[in-house]
Amino acid sequence: MSSKKERDIEKAYSTPEFVAKLRRLADALESGKQFEIQIAGERIYVPVRAEYSVEHERGDSEEEIEFQIKWTLE
Repeated sequence: MSSKKERDIEKAYSTPEFVAKLRRLADALESGKQFEIQIAGERIYVPVRAEYSVEHERGDSEEEIEFQIKWTLE
């Protein structure tokens, strides 16, 4: 098994770029296929077995919604 470096990146996208990524994700989910995305130069392969969740955080001066995709490495 190859060893990957730990990584914690947040990448901002324009509205059209974000919409395109969400559309591709929805298409992959509906068709039962693996989702592929490139983030900050690295191609990520999301397996069909991934779990999806939505997280909401609220602070004094801002709110945040995160669409999360998690899976275990095999």
